[in-house]
Amino acid sequence: MDKAEPVRQARALLRGARAATLATQQEGQPFASLVTPAAAPDLSLLLWLSSLSEHTRQLLREPRCALLVQGDAPEANPQTAPRVTVTGVAERVEGDQKAALKARWLALHPYAAPYAGFADFALWRVRPVAALLVGGFAAATRLRASELLPTPGEVAAIAAAEAGVCAHMNEDHAEAVENIVVNLLGQAHGEWRMVSLDVDGCDFVAEERRCRLDFPAPAGEVQEVREALVQAARQARASSLKRE
Repeated sequence: MDKAEPVRQARALLRGARAATLATQQEGQPFASLVTPAAAPDLSLLLWLSSLSEHTRQLLREPRCALLVQGDAPEANPQTAPRVTVTGVAERVEGDQKAALKARWLALHPYAAPYAGFADFALWRVRPVAALLVGGFAAATRLRASELLPTPGEVAAIAAAEAGVCAHMNEDHAEAVENIVVNLLGQAHGEWRMVSLDVDGCDFVAEERRCRLDFPAPAGEVQEVREALVQAARQARASSLKRE
């Protein structure tokens, strides 16, 4: 079975998620709560959690957990909505990556800045073990981590270029960024900036608003990122001309 499309759809849901349902264990009893994830470059899911929360205390006792992310339903029936459940193991983020990953989470959740420095909060990461994508009503695909996750080489190549690409787009191509966000992604005008880049796409933020551009195919090198952004800019200009 060709899983390229289910993988693309599952990654898009995870990369674009602003909220998710976290399932933990409370003395053997399932427990569900609302969390706000951000996908790391390697597709592990970052969570900014308070030690005062029930789910944090539960993860400290039992790190095995699951996250459910849901897209918009195209019909009145909620079961037509695409969604993906990721099972994995949660851990606190420590060491050299902590500052960069916290900055990534905060860039994708800018409204959280007022409590980003609270002492009772910490950054957690859920490393996916497997996933179940339901692409709509009665359309399910099971994915192993080896099928779902991008390759480490591609992740490293794009991560190394991320800061430079974002700065270049924001400083030298601000008009193109605005055109992509407004004319291709359907957002209102604003001071939009590219704040993150990964193998599957990039994220834009204006104040507390956020949107995402998914690439047509995963980018394994910087040249493929450039090609995807040029294509998006051209499509945005064409869309703008049609409206005039």
